[in-house]
Amino acid sequence: MRITTLLNYATDPPAAAEQARELEAAGVDCIWIPEAYGFDGVSLLGFLAASTDTVQLASGILNTYSRTPACIAQTAAGLDSLSGGRFTLGLGASGPQVIEGFHGVPYSMPLTRMKEIISICRTAWRREPLVHEGRVFTLPLPPDQGTGLGKALKIINHPVRADIPIYVAALGQKSVEETAATTSGWLPFLVYPERMDQVWGDAVREGLARRDPALGPFDVVAGGLVAIGDDAAQYRDYARPMAALYIGGMGARGKNFYNDVCRDYGFADEATTVQDAYLEGRRDDAAAALPAELIENTTLCGDEAYIVDRLAAYREAGVTSLNVNPVGGDPAQVLGKLRELAEHA
Repeated sequence: MRITTLLNYATDPPAAAEQARELEAAGVDCIWIPEAYGFDGVSLLGFLAASTDTVQLASGILNTYSRTPACIAQTAAGLDSLSGGRFTLGLGASGPQVIEGFHGVPYSMPLTRMKEIISICRTAWRREPLVHEGRVFTLPLPPDQGTGLGKALKIINHPVRADIPIYVAALGQKSVEETAATTSGWLPFLVYPERMDQVWGDAVREGLARRDPALGPFDVVAGGLVAIGDDAAQYRDYARPMAALYIGGMGARGKNFYNDVCRDYGFADEATTVQDAYLEGRRDDAAAALPAELIENTTLCGDEAYIVDRLAAYREAGVTSLNVNPVGGDPAQVLGKLRELAEHA
């Protein structure tokens, strides 16, 4: 089981680079860099690529609306070159509040858009001319939509790899199925291992049934807050504010994918309470309303024996890479201990 972690919205690149080197020395396999509506993730990824040697670096995630497909392809190829073949392209559709509110782009056809972007990226990395006729994108642009001077071009540089790994953050059934069928890995959110199968099991199996073996094994990346020690259970509540933000506030009523997941896990009443409180501005009440069972089982906070048991649950659920946020100690030391437990569990 790989151990990965997220550098959450780092605003001090030199400090982030120092932390990345410490994580690299501790044996962390991959560092994910988010973007959302903070600083762009690409700048920091480039800085970390020049500051590290062996750790994998990944976008966690780039949304599929704020950049053209060719720009995403160029960016991924550039980061893969800068890092010496250590980059993973993490993509996600984000949601209408961010896409329409922050970027001013209509949030339409997210699944089709994702499929077409992945296809265009792979064409670019093979250094083939970008010719694409889809429902969302047409390359070159048709004459009636522009000057008529567009030309089918291929990327000038030679990418380090034509098969840069693509991971997708997906929650909907069709999106998860397509992710399992066509990409290197899946980034679910708020994972309750014992209930993963009831929510996404059929979608994953249907996707894997039509997966091209050339893609290699399907990597499922999940986790949460991690703290290891006799008093580590106290850190579970650190997860409440972020979980409340996503379940309660990351989308309008009826348009919150994370709230839907909470309901699918069997916490429908609690999901409503959390959302009502959050949207009314009562964020502390929203965090407090999250069920203890959900918080405990979407984090890894406890003594070593407890952590070993939880690692077994993640493995049983099909998780192949842990993506965790260390608390309650030096991050590199916490993740080093987690790696040790994962290797011997």
